[in-house]
Amino acid sequence: MRARLRGPNGASTVTLADDAIVADLLKQITEKTSLPSFDVKYGYPPKPLDLSQTAHLIKDLEVKLDGEQLTISAKDEPKVDAAPIASQSASSTPKENQPPASSDPKPISLKKEKMKADVPEIPFPERGATVVLRVMPDDNSCLFRAFAAAALPTGDDASMPELRALVAGMIQSQPEIYTKVVLEQDPDDYCRWIQTPDAWGGAIEMGILSSHFDIEICSIDVKSLRVDRFNEGAANRCILVYSGIHYDTIVQSPSEPPHTKANNPPELDLRIWPGDDDAILVKALDLCQILQGKNYYTDTAGMAIQCQICHAVIYGQAQAQTHASQTGHYDMQEVKTASS
Repeated sequence: MRARLRGPNGASTVTLADDAIVADLLKQITEKTSLPSFDVKYGYPPKPLDLSQTAHLIKDLEVKLDGEQLTISAKDEPKVDAAPIASQSASSTPKENQPPASSDPKPISLKKEKMKADVPEIPFPERGATVVLRVMPDDNSCLFRAFAAAALPTGDDASMPELRALVAGMIQSQPEIYTKVVLEQDPDDYCRWIQTPDAWGGAIEMGILSSHFDIEICSIDVKSLRVDRFNEGAANRCILVYSGIHYDTIVQSPSEPPHTKANNPPELDLRIWPGDDDAILVKALDLCQILQGKNYYTDTAGMAIQCQICHAVIYGQAQAQTHASQTGHYDMQEVKTASS
């Protein structure tokens, strides 16, 4: 069983044997998130997951967790315990080195290392075309750009703030769905943040955009080759590629035999397909398998990250968030080390 965790300090993955029990999952969640007490939700919008029967086999649960994303949030502690914890934290760090206190820390701005090899292309001779990955700029708007490039007539820079504003408006109009637990920060703060150019989107934004534009988004995770579907069953679909901290777009480009090279301009790309066109999805998965072999994905739990302000190298998104909270440095870049 393999599932993704989305916790207060970032995303990670848990992998368990087929005979694992609920207690094994709870132990891994504690280890990955460092939370002694937590609530677990699944699906989209997130729904509470009952893990109280700790001796039950995971595979026997009513909810199939293999390939699922689990949202982990800390349980509220009694207020009487808050003072000693705050006091201990304050005494361990000199006050002059502490940034202004905030209950909802600003998410880090994390840029992906660029692909050094050629972008793979997959022949699609049955359609006289080549399946291509159109790589989006690494500017924290990659999800919005990837979606706009696929689904909107223009998909230009002017679309980015419009899409961000659309997401914020939908969140504010449905407070019963987009709660502080789901957003992992106060909804008003989230809405302000998502409208800034440094904010990068994910599952929440794909759910909103796919519903608003009535299109199915198939998001392929390069590391696991899992396909996450948003607004599944819509008449049309587009395909995005997720590599850990970055999104790109799959297109079908007309080409000459043997269709191994796409040499036509992007303006001729086909970017939207019927919702039941599984052939293009198979080709997209073939392309992502090649990307996987080229290590075109980011393990957010253990990747090497360099702060672009003080140049410190840290490991994993959780440590990066801690570094940002302690220093006020939020501009980060994925880097390769000698061992990676």
